[in-house]
Amino acid sequence: IRTPHVDEGSGLTGQDANGVPLRRSKRGWMWNQFFLLEEYTGTDMQYVGKLHSDGDRGDGSVRYVLTGEGAGTLFKIDEKSGDIHATKRLDREEKAYYILHAKAVNQFTNEALEGESEFIIKIHDINDNEPRFTKDPYMASVPEMSDVGTSVIQVTAIDADDATYGNSARVVYSILEGQPYFSVDPETGLIKTALPGMDREVKEHYQVVIQAKDMAGQMGGLSGTTTVSITLSDVNDNPPRFTKTLYEFRVPESNELGSSVGAIRAMDADIGPNAEMDYRIIGSDGPGMFDVTTNRSTQEGVILLRKPLDFEKKRQYSLRIQVENSHINPHFYSSGPFRDEATIKIVVEDVDEPPLFERASYIMEVKEDAARNTIVGSVSASDPDDKRNVLLCRYTIDRRTDMDRVFNIHAGNGSVFTLRDLDREESAWHNISVIATEFNNPRLMSRVPVYIRVLDVNDNAPTFATNYETFVCENAKANQRIQTVSATDPDEPLGGHRFTFSLAPEAAGKANFSVRDNKDNTAWILTRRSSYNSLQKSVYHVPVVISDGEYPMQSSTSTLTIRVCTCDREGNMKLCNPEALTARVGLSTGALVAILLCVIILLIIVVLFAALRRQRKKEPLIISKEDVRDNVVSYNDEGGGEEDTQAFDIGTLRNPEAIEDSKQRRDIIPETFYPPVRRPVLPPSRDNNGDVRDFINQRLQENDSDPTAPPYDSLATYAYEGNGSVAESLSSLESVTTEGDQDYNYLSEWGPRFKKLADMYGGDDSDRDS
Repeated sequence: IRTPHVDEGSGLTGQDANGVPLRRSKRGWMWNQFFLLEEYTGTDMQYVGKLHSDGDRGDGSVRYVLTGEGAGTLFKIDEKSGDIHATKRLDREEKAYYILHAKAVNQFTNEALEGESEFIIKIHDINDNEPRFTKDPYMASVPEMSDVGTSVIQVTAIDADDATYGNSARVVYSILEGQPYFSVDPETGLIKTALPGMDREVKEHYQVVIQAKDMAGQMGGLSGTTTVSITLSDVNDNPPRFTKTLYEFRVPESNELGSSVGAIRAMDADIGPNAEMDYRIIGSDGPGMFDVTTNRSTQEGVILLRKPLDFEKKRQYSLRIQVENSHINPHFYSSGPFRDEATIKIVVEDVDEPPLFERASYIMEVKEDAARNTIVGSVSASDPDDKRNVLLCRYTIDRRTDMDRVFNIHAGNGSVFTLRDLDREESAWHNISVIATEFNNPRLMSRVPVYIRVLDVNDNAPTFATNYETFVCENAKANQRIQTVSATDPDEPLGGHRFTFSLAPEAAGKANFSVRDNKDNTAWILTRRSSYNSLQKSVYHVPVVISDGEYPMQSSTSTLTIRVCTCDREGNMKLCNPEALTARVGLSTGALVAILLCVIILLIIVVLFAALRRQRKKEPLIISKEDVRDNVVSYNDEGGGEEDTQAFDIGTLRNPEAIEDSKQRRDIIPETFYPPVRRPVLPPSRDNNGDVRDFINQRLQENDSDPTAPPYDSLATYAYEGNGSVAESLSSLESVTTEGDQDYNYLSEWGPRFKKLADMYGGDDSDRDS
């Protein structure tokens, strides 16, 4: 097989700049690369090339073999001549080249004449693919008012043809639609703005069509297009503007503080954050009366009421409002100020208002010893709509604030007076509400709180602070202090309490004790002798007079109880009289009631416990399956008929002697402890059922005479079919031992229902024997 080679010979071709001779190498032909055009449309197979071996003499002894990619399917070789043909139309975009192997072998021996050679078949590209854009459509945005040449977006088209061969994959971009607003770079596909001052408020969206053409844009090139949607993004290039220079609002004077008076809105052609505005008051003839805030969702300026309106005082207000963009673009400062101003006229409307009290609240005072119908104070309200008439309202007291009806009010002049006696110690303050209602419109009313303070007067006498009770030792010394007492008084004088203590006059002559006033609202109780005898007198009652020293002076007598007790040398009590002991250990009424309740609860618990114990003793006789007494048990078991001779033997009932003597009963102890009782044999009875009756009577006698039998009744059931049936018994239990004694011919007389039975047992003996 011919292989690529390069001739070694060379020739001089000249000299270079340095005078060195140049040599040219002679190249030989290269057979190991074949070229094939893609997309062949001919009818015959496309010729690729020819393989030839130097060992081929042309005598047909050489066979050419082709292997590798597409061998035998895409490419076929003539085994004798070595010609290679392509069998199908090939696409370079699917596969650009194929690597194959060729060898020459002996036709007869299959021996290789030369080593295997490798060659490549390359597919020549033709311009059969148009450029394709990576996206369709493209989405882009550019700020409005951008300068000329501002980059918007770059588009890219890809041509599947071979970029290294010719111009099939050389793409040139051009703009078909979108001029004169935008332009495109023919080499890179970068789209730029081409027109200055493009305003979003004039036109926001643009559709630009870009074409990509191969063959460097020459005639005959293939092309593809895409659409680019370009949106102008907003910038703050427009100032806010009021639609009017004067706005007018009417508001009732009864509007609550913080309520809205009206809303104004400036228009801004921008959108989003660029259209956000701030409103503020720059001038007003009623300072602090109004305020303005911005509603961020609607961009409105809301005017709010900050102080109460009064139609009678001022009927009209004028405001100067300024609006300004919140976000200003410095690039557009030259376009002018981004603010605007407008005038707001607010007209106050008159409304029929409720009466107005002169004060927000009233405080009145009255002495607690004031007589009924004493005037405490007065309130006054006027009609705000008519200042000249102050008596056009009616006064009442809200009885929900004066449930006890302690006070009342004059309906015409508003004088508050008492209806009941007052007691400062019961209630020092009374809080009531007075309502003023217009005569002409009773629905209009207002109320005011009135606080009435009850002043104290000295109308209570002082008493002991507590019930004092103490003891004195029998060996007490004279002038010995045995108790310190104090007093209390519900009155509250301005200078404070000044109590005085003294012994009651009726006890001063024969007193055993004395009272010493300490001048500090306390007093000492002292002994007047050196010893006391409990046997002579065990209890002393000392009357003490307490005065308050106010005007008018109030005084009372309180009694101190002193018991005589035996004490040690240190004065510690050792023993008191029984009366004293009883008093010290006595129980209160509440304690006695508690003890009584505890006793009743304990009795109830004991009764319940006893009742439960009695119920537990009542148990059923049969409490378990282990009971040895005879029980009636139903087994619901069906017998086997006449042929079942193992189920039960009636012979045992007819012949009681046949019962085994060693058989034990369940209700008696074993016979090892008690000898068995011999059962007497009774003569047979004439009655057909006499044997059974005698058997039962015998059992009855055995149970009555048996000392080991249980002391209660036992029920023993012995099944026995009587002879009251017309057809007599059909059971084999009553049959005799031989069948020859029975005559079954009468069965044929019982009708068709017994026909089968008559056939079985009827007929002659010869028939049965057979």
